[in-house]
Amino acid sequence: MATLPQRQIGRDGPFTGILAMGSWHTYDRMHFPDAVRMLRRAVDAGITLFDVGVYGTPDRPPVFTDVLFSAMVRAAGLRRDEYLFSAKLWLEEYPRESLRAQLETALFRAGVEHADLAVLGEIRHEIDLHAVVSELDDLHRAGLIRHWGVNNWSAATLRTVHDIAATSAVPGPVMAQLAYSLARRSTVDGMPFGELGVSLQSSDVFEGGRLLGKDRGTSPGPVDEVQRRIAGHVSDIREAASSLGATPAQLCLAFTLLHPSNATTLFGVTSVEQLEENLGAVALLERVDPAELYALVDPFRSDSDD
Repeated sequence: MATLPQRQIGRDGPFTGILAMGSWHTYDRMHFPDAVRMLRRAVDAGITLFDVGVYGTPDRPPVFTDVLFSAMVRAAGLRRDEYLFSAKLWLEEYPRESLRAQLETALFRAGVEHADLAVLGEIRHEIDLHAVVSELDDLHRAGLIRHWGVNNWSAATLRTVHDIAATSAVPGPVMAQLAYSLARRSTVDGMPFGELGVSLQSSDVFEGGRLLGKDRGTSPGPVDEVQRRIAGHVSDIREAASSLGATPAQLCLAFTLLHPSNATTLFGVTSVEQLEENLGAVALLERVDPAELYALVDPFRSDSDD
């Protein structure tokens, strides 16, 4: 079976399949044998990038989705060179909790020696960006990370860390993981991807399941105005997808893959059947003209009052 097309992450990052897998608790919501089959099928199909975060807070029971991923890799018989490991590093407690300490914990729990990508979480308080770039360079020189990116940062902040890295002659960001969907487009549309040599990784492409008509979203955090507006589009999205011989999930994924700076689109699944459905987004792109698809989904944008 043909595998997914590949694209390069950033100017000097690795090549990866145009679909990637991972989200909150992706790897701990299935029976283990099914999860192993899902992982093996994903890699065989050309999905090579896996987002594996250490999730959880001190006030909640511990979670083990990353530890399970390690066991899945072993059970599926995957070699380390068959997949790219993307680790999340959080900034809520930075600099009290260093990036290195977090990364060493993440690598230990996942049973790997390095992260192909380290993705920095959202900035929720003022931090020293020069210190962040410097510590990331230390991790790179130590062989613990190959490349790094950011999650839901503003264009201005992304530009700042890029410029700091360039001035210091150290590796800068290669990827921005950003919420991008049929409904939510403004942040991505304003990003200077090409200018900075940074690729987009589309995330939250189903808006926590809301674009697929699920009663409850799975994304953390409160419901915002965009998500409230989505409810009025669900039936039309289903009809639009059907007119193309596709499912709503395939339509959502295909839309993100059309963005010129999108290297890979991230999604979570809970069954092999869902994985197979999502893989069908690539076939949709092969048979539908991009202009037709853009025109079809234009009414579903929910982050603009135009």
